[in-house]
Amino acid sequence: MTSAWSAQAVAAIADGAVPTAPLIDFATVTPILSGFDLWDYWPVQECDGHTAVIAGGTLCMLLSAPVWPDPDDRHALARIRLMHHTAAGWRDLGPALPDGLAPGSREWSGSAIVSPAHDRVTLYFTAAGHRGETRIGFEQRLFECSATLEIRDGVPELSNWTAPVESVVADGAIYSRDMTGGGAIGTIKAFRDPAWFRDPADGAEYLAFAASLAQSSSVWNGAVGLARRESGQWTLRAPIISADGLNNELERPHIVHHDARYYCFWSTQRKVFASDGPAGPNGLYGMVADRIDGPWTPLNGTGLVFANPAAAPIQTYSWQVLADLSVISFVDRPGLAEEPADPATARRHFGGTPAMPLQLSLEADRAWLA
Repeated sequence: MTSAWSAQAVAAIADGAVPTAPLIDFATVTPILSGFDLWDYWPVQECDGHTAVIAGGTLCMLLSAPVWPDPDDRHALARIRLMHHTAAGWRDLGPALPDGLAPGSREWSGSAIVSPAHDRVTLYFTAAGHRGETRIGFEQRLFECSATLEIRDGVPELSNWTAPVESVVADGAIYSRDMTGGGAIGTIKAFRDPAWFRDPADGAEYLAFAASLAQSSSVWNGAVGLARRESGQWTLRAPIISADGLNNELERPHIVHHDARYYCFWSTQRKVFASDGPAGPNGLYGMVADRIDGPWTPLNGTGLVFANPAAAPIQTYSWQVLADLSVISFVDRPGLAEEPADPATARRHFGGTPAMPLQLSLEADRAWLA
């Protein structure tokens, strides 16, 4: 069963006060890794979804790229970086995957799970493009691989990575195989961002991912896709949420089980809503269901959980709700009212570092910042 995120729900955002995150003072933003832009990130989690405590802190994976004059160029250079976050701060552990292991030309977002014995980490990630390509490609494939986890002198170490295996393949019938969509940021299609989830109801394993609908007649055909592991193999299922005709990208979708309900959250931007329909702000959105296969109902009646403040509509992005309902994201372009056309302006205002976490509250089909 696929539930629609409708134009009517999004149009209702304009009827009330828009919940917003606190304004960020860019002067207080301090990069945690000199010489690198950092954005989408995720902690290594336990199988029940809670953030794993590893060597007295949190083992995080972040997309990273060397600082270039135009921060938008980071997407063509992205690699997953490993960092350890403790009360003492952030420790850089270098690239998560060895050189040449990933099958793409870039490594994009995913999720990571630690074994119950804390001796192995499995990474689910997006391989963008193909290794060795001479022109940047937009094909996205979902892969998984695992590594031995050891603690040496109080520092986590991942080693002996297995060869990446393609988790599940876009079928061209439900999920589009054509990833280009014009190639510009905000127009490319999606088969990316795998987020692993175990259903506490029956122990079944799922991957939620950002997808594009193959049978759509609209260029705005975003969806939250789903795969289920059956007999050791992932099997594609119908999308759980469709934004067909409404929105092009439901990015980094993930499922959180809370108070006997299932919450699916995603990030999206105003610029990827259909040009002939209602548009919501850059923000965190979500829907709720009593079962993983739905039906799913928009949180707060509209799907909007919270947005960036009106004075800084692009200040943060790529939100992830954790099991304790804290919300992590990265600092994008605080202090700007719109996306700059000038790369030099974009560079001066780009944060490229983790934002301070926020705290969410959930009750049935309502969500708000605590």
